[in-house]
Amino acid sequence: MNKTEIQDRIICCDCGQEFVFTIGEAEFYRSKGFTPPRRCKPCRQELKLKKRREDERARGEVKRG
Repeated sequence: MNKTEIQDRIICCDCGQEFVFTIGEAEFYRSKGFTPPRRCKPCRQELKLKKRREDERARGEVKRG
């Protein structure tokens, strides 16, 4: 079984785009006890960046131009 083979095709809950979830990714998620992703990689990255900005604002770390 090739780890790059498609395990599943998932629809992103944020942008609605379909993305591929490979066998290798499924094995990684399972080994960490994670559930399969609900968001595509770009939306996960955007959410992570948004949360980081909110945390910085909450701590008063935002640098103003």
